[in-house]
Amino acid sequence: MVHVTSPVDVEITGSADARRPTHDPAAQAALVAALRTAVDGDVSDSTLDRALYSTDASNYRVVPRVVVRPRDVDDALAAITTTRDAGFPLTTRGAGTSCAGNSVGPGVVIDFSRHVNTIHDIDVEARTARVDPGVIMSSLQKAAAPHGLRFGPDPSTQNRATLGGMIGNNACGPHAVAYGRTADNVTSLDIVDGHGRRYTAGADGQGVDRVDGLAELVTANLSTLRTELGRFGRQVSGYSLEHLLPENGAHLAKALVGTEGTVMSILGATVDLVPIAGAPTLVVLGYPDMPSAADAVPALLAHEPLAVEGLDARLVDVVRKAKGAGSVPALPAGGGWLMVEVGGATAKEAMARAKAIVRDSGTTATRILPAGPEATAMWQIRADGAGLAGRTPSGAQAWPGWEDSAVPPASLGAYLRDLDALMAQYGVDGLPYGHFGDGCVHLRIDIPLESSGSVLRTFMTDAAMLVGKYGGSLSGEHGDGRARSELLPAMYTPEAIALFGHFKGLFDPHDLLNPGVLVRPDPVDANLRRPHASALPAAKGFSFAHDGGDMSTAVHRCVGVGKCRADSTAAGGFMCPSYLATKEEKDSTRGRARVLQEMANGTLVTGGWRSPEVHQALDLCLSCKACSSDCPAGVDMAQYKAEVLHRTYKGRLRPMNHYALGWLPRWARLASRMPRLVNGLLGVPAVAKVALTLGGMDTRRSIPAFADVPFRAWWKREGAAQVASTTRAPGAVVPGPVAPVRPKVVLWTDSFSDALAPSVPEAAVTVLLAAGYDVVVPEDEACCGLTWISTGQLDGARRKLSGLLDTLGPFAVNGIPVVGLEPSCTAVLRSDLVDLFPDDPRAHAVAKATRTLAELLTDPETAPDADSGWTMPDLSDVTAVVQPHCHHHSVMGYSTDEDLLRGAGATIRTLAGCCGLAGNFGMEKGHYDVSVAVAENALLPALREAEEGDVFLADGFSCRTQAEDLAGVRGKALVELIAERLPTPPEQ
Repeated sequence: MVHVTSPVDVEITGSADARRPTHDPAAQAALVAALRTAVDGDVSDSTLDRALYSTDASNYRVVPRVVVRPRDVDDALAAITTTRDAGFPLTTRGAGTSCAGNSVGPGVVIDFSRHVNTIHDIDVEARTARVDPGVIMSSLQKAAAPHGLRFGPDPSTQNRATLGGMIGNNACGPHAVAYGRTADNVTSLDIVDGHGRRYTAGADGQGVDRVDGLAELVTANLSTLRTELGRFGRQVSGYSLEHLLPENGAHLAKALVGTEGTVMSILGATVDLVPIAGAPTLVVLGYPDMPSAADAVPALLAHEPLAVEGLDARLVDVVRKAKGAGSVPALPAGGGWLMVEVGGATAKEAMARAKAIVRDSGTTATRILPAGPEATAMWQIRADGAGLAGRTPSGAQAWPGWEDSAVPPASLGAYLRDLDALMAQYGVDGLPYGHFGDGCVHLRIDIPLESSGSVLRTFMTDAAMLVGKYGGSLSGEHGDGRARSELLPAMYTPEAIALFGHFKGLFDPHDLLNPGVLVRPDPVDANLRRPHASALPAAKGFSFAHDGGDMSTAVHRCVGVGKCRADSTAAGGFMCPSYLATKEEKDSTRGRARVLQEMANGTLVTGGWRSPEVHQALDLCLSCKACSSDCPAGVDMAQYKAEVLHRTYKGRLRPMNHYALGWLPRWARLASRMPRLVNGLLGVPAVAKVALTLGGMDTRRSIPAFADVPFRAWWKREGAAQVASTTRAPGAVVPGPVAPVRPKVVLWTDSFSDALAPSVPEAAVTVLLAAGYDVVVPEDEACCGLTWISTGQLDGARRKLSGLLDTLGPFAVNGIPVVGLEPSCTAVLRSDLVDLFPDDPRAHAVAKATRTLAELLTDPETAPDADSGWTMPDLSDVTAVVQPHCHHHSVMGYSTDEDLLRGAGATIRTLAGCCGLAGNFGMEKGHYDVSVAVAENALLPALREAEEGDVFLADGFSCRTQAEDLAGVRGKALVELIAERLPTPPEQ
């Protein structure tokens, strides 16, 4: 093995320790005071904020001393100036989605994404945009689209990645094969360097004269600049100083792109825009394996495609497993695929280009997908790759590090074969994919980081030598950061390394800007996060079966890709509702996972389960479970929150709302014995206010009324008799002899439906009888313990679920379907039940047997038989605003309900996003404002826009409650709508 040496120290004054933050409490206190005086934005040295910003999307953990979220560019400049004057290191940060540790630092971290995110100008004629560094890339795309323009590079994180971060790392994305890297699309930069000099860097030497010695440095190193840098399109590693060459226009702005915050801080940028390609058409080509697919790339580049992406069959299998078979379109035969996008002035021209690609593809396994749902699904596989590839097919955690290596496309096939052999040598695995048109490979590898970084160091060193052999780049778009900077000598001569040191020294002589990166780098295996996290084995909590029974492993599923920071409602997802309302990192799924990881580390967040930082981060988690399906890494924050609350309060006095709301089924049973009296008392405003206050709830909330006749009481009085005396005519319920063959179905009535909304299970009886089922309502109650779970009372939840298994288990093990009506309770049976009883076969049987109404009516195994005469009633005159419950979306999926409604002729607008009440969350004191803000994401605007006569459809009791509480709109469940539209039984 070749030893990789660190770059030499050149032209940087002071000792290596000069760039390290002082741990003198007085110096830090003075810095914080100075920052708070100079900065209007948020300045924090709290343990919580330092935990949130201690890592990014990489393997690295570097705890900052102070976090600053400036209000505007002037505020940011004040923070930069104050930090420099105090002699503290500075790291600037966008969305924190860096895979290489580029955006973590030991001193002051400035987050531009929170406020410094204005698009100042779009010049349509010049095709440029002037933006703040915190502008999210997809926001720029949205603003430019009405003008027929877009920003060319588009990384998969574009709906949360900021332009400042993309400039820092020289980001690329799939369309860089057509439009180039970020460096190729930057016109000028407004910067402040390590001397405190603010100026504009641009083309034709603009800004070069502001840097003493820079022109001379270029002149003295022309040979190195021309021979070692800019050798192929994805050579991102190191500094891209080839842009300073006279033949390249002495373009300082382009040379500063990809410097990873080590020589300057960006205060603004002017970037180029390109026309949106017309008639995008996707060609999917199948090959025996990934290297064979890579071999075909050079011949395809002659057709000037817009994108050439590689997908491995194993990654596609992971998508199918995670998202369902319907998430993957029919693919040509093969073990690896190329996705080749072409465009044209017309659809006919684009199709001609697609056919030309097919002719030169070297394979007969081909498929052409015009723009539409299938093409979108293919691109979604690619977009989710960063998270989904975080687990190998065996389920092992895969880590970034060797994340985005690149070689010239002509060498890509050979490189992939050698890389496979290297992984086999180390006994590690990963799911390769990437921008094959540029020779860039994304790969996360299941290196055993749980114990140490030794394997990471040796593997990365060997991989660096391999990529150097092919004349490649350690990084093809994410930058070197802490992951690869130490390895730069594997691809550069000592002269080039020395040149990088001289260049940094001209801009940042005291090495205060993002120290430890690129020049005088920290070791590859320094500051690793995972090896220092303690195990948190489940102790009569959730089993965490998918994570070896360890919650620490579970929370480290989060590798920081940051999808939870995106506007998920715009993309059809539900994650993360509280972040959408507050835009605070602590309220994102990632932020919460980071604090839990710090709890496992124990050196910053030191209070364990009872740490105030942990509870502050979890406080606004709605337990919506959307992350369990929308997060590509499979984080389930609702489960983690329940475990934390369970461990925190076990054997201790709990908050009052845990008793008032956590025991709600218990109180509902008591109230159902005298509902009119209870409703009368709670209908008195003063009494209701006292009850809400004593129960730890917000007094602005109303208390739902209890039913005069709960469903179970109705069933005993008349429902069971009705079923016993009912036969079925086609499409109707009529008295008469019992039908000879009627498949049994268990109607499971949850506590909410029983005591608060009995019209829903009553309607279900009507619909199920009409569909030809023999309805069984178990005599014994079967509570799922949902409210005990959401408040972390897991012992109580197990007791409830143990009783449920006694009641529903015998039906389930005999193959009788169980129909759930309340989505949150149904979701418990489909997911939490198995997590809490992993070794009980009855739990698995109940989970498998449980259906929603739509699933029951459409699943071939349980749907009404062809002779039953059942047809869905005509809903063609129905226009509905549909609010799926979060648990329905995340655990069962709502597409079956949508298909059922549309198949019956209904016109529906399905909302993406939580209603904001989320069971007990929106009722609790301190959550009202956030609950309303979440409702404003989708629910309330949709209700305001609805026309008279439109139906509000929501199966979730909390969703209906929120709509009535905040908008005065009464909703109905799907089964109620169907029951209303059934044909009227003929008179006998």
